[in-house]
Formats: sequence, C-alpha cells, structure tokens
Amino acid sequence: MAWTKYQLFLAGLMLVTGSINTLSAKWADNFVAPGCGGSQEHSFQHPFLQAVGMFLGELFCLAAFYLLLCRAAGHPDTSMDPQQPFNPLLFLPPALCDMTATSIMYVALNMTSASSFQMLRGAVIIFTGLFSVTFLGRRLALSQWLGILATIAGLVVVGLADLLSRNDSQHKLSEVITGDLLIIMAQIIVSIQMVLEEKFVYKHNVHPLRAVGTEGLFGFVILSLLLVPMYYIPAGSFSGNPRGTLEDALDAFCQVGRQPLIALALLGNISSIAFFNFAGISVTKELSATTRMVLDSLRTIVIWAVSLTLGWEAFHPLQILGFLILLTGTALYNGLHRLLLSRLSRGRPPAEEGEHERLLGGPRTAINDAS
Repeated sequence: MAWTKYQLFLAGLMLVTGSINTLSAKWADNFVAPGCGGSQEHSFQHPFLQAVGMFLGELFCLAAFYLLLCRAAGHPDTSMDPQQPFNPLLFLPPALCDMTATSIMYVALNMTSASSFQMLRGAVIIFTGLFSVTFLGRRLALSQWLGILATIAGLVVVGLADLLSRNDSQHKLSEVITGDLLIIMAQIIVSIQMVLEEKFVYKHNVHPLRAVGTEGLFGFVILSLLLVPMYYIPAGSFSGNPRGTLEDALDAFCQVGRQPLIALALLGNISSIAFFNFAGISVTKELSATTRMVLDSLRTIVIWAVSLTLGWEAFHPLQILGFLILLTGTALYNGLHRLLLSRLSRGRPPAEEGEHERLLGGPRTAINDAS
C-alpha cells in the first residue's frame, strides 16, 4: 500500500530530527570559545547541561499532549483514548534512569565519534531482552536470541573499528575506549528504564506523549538542581571545563555568549528531540513499529555520512560490517524477518505484537533516545 503525503512527512520528520539531535550535540562539542573571567579558549564540553536541554525538549511533548487533549475535547477524535487517572510519581524511577543514562551518553559523545555513538546504542537490545526474561518472565523467540547474538557480534566489530582508527585526531585511543564503554553502560540503565516502564507504567494506558513529557519534567527539574553541586565536585580527567569540575553551567553560558553558533546547536538539540519523539510516536501509529525501527537505522547512516563529510571522523571499512551486523540483529529481534518473508511469499503480513506502541522491546528511543 502506498504511503500518503502525511505518512511520508512523518517518516521524513523522524529521520531528519533524529539525525539533527545527535549531530547538533556533536556540533556543539566541536566549538571552541573562551569562558568566564577571561579564561582561555576551550571546547564546549558540558554534557550535563546538554542533558538538561534534552529533557526540556521532552517536556515540550507534555505541552503537545495537552494541546491534543484540548483539541480532542473541542472536536471528538477517536485517536485520543480517554485518559485514566494515574500517579505521576510512577514516572520518577524511569525518569531517574533516563537522566542517568542520558548524562552518561552525553559524556561519552565527547569522547567518541557520532556514528559509533549511534551504533553502540544498539546494545540496548541485549540488556532489554535479558532483563525482560529475568524480571518480567518473558520468553524470547529463537529469532530474538539470534538477534541478541548478532548485536553482540556487531558491537565487537564496531569497537574493533574504533580501536583501529588511530588516525582520528579529535580523540585519543583511551578516550575512545572509555567513551564506547560508557555508551554500553548507559544502555544497561536504559534497559532498566524500559523494564520499569513496562512493569509499572504501561498497564495504566498512558498516552506516549504524556509519558515522554512527564519523564522530561522530572528529568529537567532534578538535573537542573543537580547542576549546583556539580559546579563544586571535582571530576579530574572527565571534566571538560577550566575549573576541572563535573559541570560548570556558568562557563557554558559564557561560551554561548561569545560564540552564538553554540546556542544554535543547543536549540537544534532541544527542538529536535521534541519533534523526534512526536514523529516517532506518530510513525508507530500511522505506519508500524517496524517502520520506526527501519527509520531509526537509517538515521545511523545519515549521521555517519554527515560526520564523514564534515571531517568529524575518519572512515574505516569495519564500521560498515559492524553496522550491517547490528542492523541484522535489530531486524531479527524486532521480527522484521517475518515481515520480509511474508512479503516474499505474497501473503498478508502477520499482525505482530511489535507493530503496536510498546515501551519495552519496541523501537522507542530514550534520548534518546536519547534515550
């Protein structure tokens, strides 16, 4: 069946805004500007402040939800299910996981390439599958176990490509290794977030925009408050500011004032995450969760192509192999092979559980999509 113009628009919006989200964060990291008090020029490395901006973008999803709710009240719309009362504090534990994982990933993005960052996030499949078996009592199909094994193999290949890319002048080898490990560590936390959402939140039938927005509200408020103690906590080699602390928001604002393009990159990060979440949810509703997964994989190609074009990273052929293996693992885990086999046999595509919006095991992005 041919896509409508609206469906094509949603798919394009998800692909573009998802790519902008990662690229704008990496673009901000590449800027060099003086900070406060006449300090020397240094890179804009403020991962926790960038994470605050991401949660602000997620918070806009809550505003979008209430706008849709008001529209549905004035014009009855069957697409808006009646909202049942629930305790918003149910979102606090997942929001804490999202906050921690997002912050770690922004730290890691300062240490490794944007394409590796995007590819290694595929590790979430491994831990989500294992945690769903352990804590939710799910039984994974053989194809899902094969998908997990393929994902592990793909991660090894991508990591090996990073180790062999010694000609990357932007990052030291030790930084790349640390960054890659931090990304994988963050995926463990993202998996815990998804398990918590599945166990305690999903049963309340909360609208996805409301879920994302509520977690964004908690993350924005808590992480904004944490910027105060972070200003005084020494961070050693993990610090990217002249004071050597965990985060220096004042230094970040001074750099933004002296280099307005940083503000443009931050604005791109904030706005893109809001539109990306909205587009992703709409793609799942209008098309399918499988289509969303495919578009998310295409986002990796776009990020990789732009990074190579701008000279942000060096090309290594092993990354192609690693990406293809990761793509195979994702497809197997999400049941895309069954859809392809059905198409080849000219039968009707089976109704998969993954075709509907799910917080666990589906193609939801925590940062993230972040996450």
